[in-house]
Amino acid sequence: MKWWNQRKNRKYGILLLIALLLASAAFLQNRKSERDLPQPIELRIGLFAGSNWDVPAGNTYAVIDEAVRNFEQTHENVHVRYVSGIQKEDYSEWLAEELIKGEEPDVFFILSDDFELYASIGALMDLTPWLEEDQTIDTEHYYPTALACGIYEGVQEALPIECNPTLMFVNKTLLEKEGISVPENDWTWTDFLEICRRVTRDTDGDGVLDQFGCYDFSWRHASVTNGVPLFRPDGRASYFADPRMEETLRFMMELHSLEKGHEVTSKDFDTGKVAFRPFTFAEYRTYKPYPWRIKKYTSFEWDCIKLPAGPSGKNTTVLGTLLVGISARTPHQELAWEFLKKLCYDYDQQQNVLRESQGLSPRRDIMRAKAAELLPEKDRTEQEEIDLRIVGDVMDESVSAPSFKRYEGAMLLADNEIRKILNGSVPFHNSLNKLQKEVNAYLQY
Repeated sequence: MKWWNQRKNRKYGILLLIALLLASAAFLQNRKSERDLPQPIELRIGLFAGSNWDVPAGNTYAVIDEAVRNFEQTHENVHVRYVSGIQKEDYSEWLAEELIKGEEPDVFFILSDDFELYASIGALMDLTPWLEEDQTIDTEHYYPTALACGIYEGVQEALPIECNPTLMFVNKTLLEKEGISVPENDWTWTDFLEICRRVTRDTDGDGVLDQFGCYDFSWRHASVTNGVPLFRPDGRASYFADPRMEETLRFMMELHSLEKGHEVTSKDFDTGKVAFRPFTFAEYRTYKPYPWRIKKYTSFEWDCIKLPAGPSGKNTTVLGTLLVGISARTPHQELAWEFLKKLCYDYDQQQNVLRESQGLSPRRDIMRAKAAELLPEKDRTEQEEIDLRIVGDVMDESVSAPSFKRYEGAMLLADNEIRKILNGSVPFHNSLNKLQKEVNAYLQY
């Protein structure tokens, strides 16, 4: 009987082995069949909620959702996914953690403060060969400054998706009341100062100034329009002792002296008591739903012109630019490139940027078109023929802000010291040399 049990067990063992072999064969056959079928590809996108320009945003995902919808329609078996709800203030940390884990998105938006860091550590794919070989993209369509914002050490590491210039907004009603014409776009600091001098006064006779020349025009605006190179390109040294910077601060002191110690506020501007205020395009769109037309703002009409040029500079502005790049480790290089083009270059998609975001398209041809033709039908009337070409001219002549790691810290340090110079709490003599030494020490730390 013992031998029978042994034989029976051996039989069951053989049957079990055969069953396992059959199951393995079936599994392998199924795996082979799965490999023969096209596998769905997931393309992951990194982005943040809200506007890059720190203004309230409406449908924060309208631009990306439209791009995803169109891309998936023309790329069968590709699913584009992104994580929603990441706030701008949390985005850098989130993206850094994803990079450390090796799980970063294939395509991701890049905050200006982070671009140099990602480029320097090799986190971004070199786009230069793709731009050279792809006949469907022509970088001549981009504004040079916008495109240059995505270059690191001569290599194109990212493309611009959205821009935000600063212009001077003019209270037309106030100037007309004072018998002053709106300045031309080639106006200078001298023109600016003279108009501010004429409009700054006590209008009700109570001995207190209640009408002013400007609000929120800072030394930063003035240094740009006077051609001051504040930092060395590598961010390791500053030039605050440059004679053009001294020229800038002397102008700012003269401008502030007109206010005789009165602190001009946003309320003064909002109630029509200020002639000039610099505004970014994004800030303007937050105030007004339709771009670049003269329209009632409470009790006054306004217009926009270029910033005034300093004696050593020109009517230029800093162009804020939002960039998008591709992970150097993406396994889907070709698809990532196609999606990047869809976001940052596709004509229809870039029109959508102008319609749905608070910023402007980095494409010249779109900005040179009549904006009324780019807005939704419901936003147009026969009287509202909007021309964005003047804004396009500003973007053509713009400069980019430095993007090195310690830039914001250096500027905050400079803000603090220059505030003391302008309010007279420190002597002007040799103050800029001292500031330059302090900033350079900070940059070298």
